[in-house]
Amino acid sequence: MSGIRKEFGSTVALSDFTLEIESGELVCLLGPSGCGKTTALRILAGFEKADSGTVTVGGEDITFVPTPKRQFGMVFQEYSLFPNMTGRENVEFALKLRKAGSAERKDTIDRLLEVTGLTQHADKYPHQMSGGQRQRVALARALASNPRVLLLDEPLSALDAKVRDSLREEIRRVQREIGVTTLFVTHDQHEALAIADRVGVMSHGRLEQIDPPRALYEQPDSAFVAGFVGTVNRIPAQADGDRWRVLNRSVPGTPTVPGATLAAIRPEQIAVDVDAAGDDTVREVVFLGPLTRLTVDHGGTTLIADLLTSEFGGAATGDRVRVRLRDDVDEIVLIEG
Repeated sequence: MSGIRKEFGSTVALSDFTLEIESGELVCLLGPSGCGKTTALRILAGFEKADSGTVTVGGEDITFVPTPKRQFGMVFQEYSLFPNMTGRENVEFALKLRKAGSAERKDTIDRLLEVTGLTQHADKYPHQMSGGQRQRVALARALASNPRVLLLDEPLSALDAKVRDSLREEIRRVQREIGVTTLFVTHDQHEALAIADRVGVMSHGRLEQIDPPRALYEQPDSAFVAGFVGTVNRIPAQADGDRWRVLNRSVPGTPTVPGATLAAIRPEQIAVDVDAAGDDTVREVVFLGPLTRLTVDHGGTTLIADLLTSEFGGAATGDRVRVRLRDDVDEIVLIEG
């Protein structure tokens, strides 16, 4: 997608939006509601027409090619299954549309039912299936058409947390096994970071940054990306030669904008030492299983610190402590002036 612009009345949904996806890659578009991520997917699918810009697949310009001829597979939040057809029949429908022979249909259906874990549920009707099973049928049906590109628009948001976690792992496994080029749209950062080869963070119709999940988390290009992906503490940093002093440690730093003096420090980068003579105060302690999250008043600034529960010193609400940058933090990112 190159130079895509789309307006709805006076609202600019996409502005000079450009995205390139490699063959076999899974890319997630991540962002808040109204950022343009679903509009981008709908333009790629052909449901919406861009005001300007081009869409190409494998070197072929498909900007004006109608949706049915794009040979894409699509899975949406709503399962959109035929209620009067079994899971097997729903998957077979896509094969009948492309006039596949009976032998090909059987082989393809059996393979996809096995890959998506549906073999035992193939003869159930949608109303007899769980939400996760219905979404697996929708995925198998989309893959049955042997799509050039698979499009997933918030496919897990209607499921409960445990099923969502399980199914996102299955989607990633199936995508790798099939090798289909995939665009996945979500507002859930955990979902995007868990399954994508690269994540593109969007804001106000623009692609703010696109990188592998770890690079996106550890090296955000802007204050928006740092704040949207994960939790971040904005802590004043003082220039110290060619380094920066943050929480009483001097470390190398990379400013994302000229004159930046606020460091983006993740909760797991902060250490908390119980000290009756400390200048900081614990305001809240939350047990999160393997982690314990502390909210600390640091000179009038609220900091969030995530500590391994196994290493947690037992600080309680109201205790005096000292916060510091962990010894293993060897570089920081500065995001604002």
